[in-house]
Formats: sequence, structure tokens, C-alpha cells
Amino acid sequence: MSAAASHDYDLIVIGGGPVGENVADYATKRGIRVAIVESELVGGECSYWACMPSKALLRSGHAIRAARRLAGAREAIADQPDAAAVLARRTTFTDDWKDDGQVAWLESAGIDLIRGRGRITGSGQVTVGGRVYFAKAVAVATGSVPVLPPIPGLADAAPWGTREATSADRVPARLAIIGGGVAGTELAFAFSSLGSQVTLLSRTRLLKREEPFVSDHVAAALIAEGVTVDTAANPTRIDRDADGIVTITLDDGTTVSADEFLVSTGRRPATDDLGLEELGLEVGRGIAVDDTMLVTGTDWLYAVGDVNGRALLTDQGKYQARAAGEAIAARLNGSPVDDKPWGQHVATADHTAVPRVVFTDPEVAAVGLTEETAKQKQLHYRAVEYDLGWVAGAKLHADGYTGHAKLIVDEDRRLIVGATFVGQDVAELVHAATIAIVGEVPIERLWHAVPAYPTISEVWLRLLETYGRPAS
Repeated sequence: MSAAASHDYDLIVIGGGPVGENVADYATKRGIRVAIVESELVGGECSYWACMPSKALLRSGHAIRAARRLAGAREAIADQPDAAAVLARRTTFTDDWKDDGQVAWLESAGIDLIRGRGRITGSGQVTVGGRVYFAKAVAVATGSVPVLPPIPGLADAAPWGTREATSADRVPARLAIIGGGVAGTELAFAFSSLGSQVTLLSRTRLLKREEPFVSDHVAAALIAEGVTVDTAANPTRIDRDADGIVTITLDDGTTVSADEFLVSTGRRPATDDLGLEELGLEVGRGIAVDDTMLVTGTDWLYAVGDVNGRALLTDQGKYQARAAGEAIAARLNGSPVDDKPWGQHVATADHTAVPRVVFTDPEVAAVGLTEETAKQKQLHYRAVEYDLGWVAGAKLHADGYTGHAKLIVDEDRRLIVGATFVGQDVAELVHAATIAIVGEVPIERLWHAVPAYPTISEVWLRLLETYGRPAS
């Protein structure tokens, strides 16, 4: 048997979400024979239970609140969205939880689909449903799964996870949310706008990995919407009675009653039953990889996206996937691998410029370091802040606009290394900050990047003025 015939594929990708699809697509474009193994829906978590449906649930409420902030518009709108219409619109974004369209795309791209759960059973070997497939390279792109806190009674009380929340076919009268991170805060806004009385329980300040002012703005907005926010909540027990009513007992003896409760307390890499331990790999908080996504200690195995623990974000996972797909193809084709920082085959931005947006209202948009992480890295930095409500474009955008902006500047290199914005419609500001960080644009050069007037982007000029122009 020839070397070529001994392999079913050049590359097998385990996981058919956005990350796996991009690994496969970029490798296929370089002439690599690829198959994707998927046990659920092609398109993955983001398409059916996370990014897309959650933002669809949020958008109508955001639009109504935005209209309320404008004289002349607020008088012409309803108090809240039509819940049934919002849920129906959400369902259109998931294709009613059918993956026919995604499967058709795989076929058009020349990528084979193997339905079933894949397990690595040897070097270049993936077993699916009892059949062993052989490949020259294997890429694991299985994403992440929720982590449930060890609260007595929680599992027996049938909690909602983010999947149940984003695919819900009804709006509970009372919804309790445990967890003040991205999903918890977003879904608090979504279900409150749809008519739920929401209670948000968090052990710490909301969105604790971001700048502290982010939590202040988001918490204030939630409270203004009628959400009960407790940022010192420690649930000690959860019960659901025969009528379906949930009771959450807190450590101070108080209780919260709800018709449904959502647990959103973090995620971990989905590495269970992949056969990694049998390969001698330690998973921990993620599979260790280099910047081409090649798993440490191997020359054939790759781990891309959430599963490597570098940055649990769909956009960053797709970025890694583009680099990995190109790197895998280059190695299999015997071509040079450009693995220098910022090269074609690496995901350098994972270390310095990870953009993130929280679609609360106000939105949160950030990239790179916060002041706290700058301190941890012992950088010689300067923090520069400005009130977004003072910007002319923001005042036009909404009556009484509230928001804040902050830059972290590396004083030794005179480069921006972090940026955070909170306010209505600030998501579109983050890409300019990402470009400034990735491109290592000196502060002096940024003075020549003129923001259009009157837009919210004029905050860039105000931040530079606050920082101060060096004397000539």
C-alpha cells in the first residue's frame, strides 16, 4: 500500500463549530484533503446556542432602549418588545436548530463530514462509531463546556444553562441568574426586556475581568431596568418544589424565588473522552500548544480555539483556526512555515491584543490589557480616561449619554497596550484600538488618525489630548 493510500485524509478535524470549519476551510484551500467529525450540529455552539441566538434575543430590547433616549422617538414606541416575535426572530438565526445549510457549505468547500463522536486512538488515528480513520494530522476543535458550581441541590433542581436560555420557547415570569459574567449579564438584559422579573446573583462585581468602572455602569443600567442585582451573593442551596418553583438560599439566610434559574459561572475546555490522556497529554486548563496551534510534544496533533484555553472567544478561535489551517497545510505540503511573531502561520495576537465585546446595554468593548493586568506584568504604564458623555457625537447619539473610555499606555515604548470602552454602541470602537495595538502605532502617530466629526470615535482625540502631546 502506498503512503498516500494508507491515509483516509490528510487532516481530520474533530469539532464542526466555527473554529473547526475555519481550520478545515483554510487547509482545504491549500490542497489538503480534510474531514470534519461532528457529533451534534455543524456550526457549533456559537451558531445555535450562544453568540447568534443570544444577540438576537438582545437586539430588540436594545433598539427600544435606544429610542427611549431620544426625544421625538421615545413618544412613538412601545414599552417593551413583543416577546413572541423576538423568540421567532431568534429562531430564524438558528435555522430552527437544523444544520442543513452548514452541511451544504461543507460539501461546496470539498470538506467531508463524518457524523459521530470522535476519539483519538493513536498517532493520526480517530475512531468514530467503531471505525478507525487515519490521517497525517489531527486538529481538535471541540470548544468548551459549562462549569457548574458545587451548590447542594443544584443539579436536581434542573437548572438552565446558556443552551436552555438561548433556545427557550417561553419567557419565565421570574428568572434568577447565578453568575455575573458575560452570559449572565447579557441574558439578564435579554429576559428583562422580554418581561421577566430578573434577579442576578454574583459573588463579585459584574464582569470582574474588566475595568471596575465597567461593572458600575452595567450594574446601574440593570438596576434602572428593574433587575435586582446582588454582587455579594453566595448561594448555599437550591431547591425546586412540586409546582416547579425554585428557591435559592443564600449564605445570609435570605432566599430568592423564581420560576426558572440560569447558571452561568464559567466554561472549561471540552476535552473529556477525547483520548488525550492515553497520549500522555495533560489537559489542565487547556491543551498546551505553540503559536501555530501544534500541541506541545507532538508533530501531528493540533488544538484550536477554546480547547487550548488561550482565549475562550469565537472570534479569537477563528483567528487561531486561520493560522492553524495554513500552518498544517504548509507542513503537509513541505512548504516553509512562517512562525515568527505576526507571521502567516501564528496566532500572535492571543498574547497582546484579544478583542472582546459584551452586548449589554451599555455595551462593553475592550482589547489588550486592563490596568490590573498591566500591574501584574509590572509594566511602566499610564492610564488615560475620558467621559464618553462629553463627546459631541455621543450627545447626538442619545440624550443623557453615559459612558467611559480608558487607555493603557506602555510609557517605555509609547504604545497603547489596552483599551476599554463602555457606553451605548461602543462595540464598533474596539477594532480601531485593536489595530493600534497589533500595529504598534506610536502615540505620536495616532495624532494623525483624525476621527470624523461628530462621531463617538472622537473620544480618541479627547483621550490623546488628555494624555498630552509631547513638546517639540
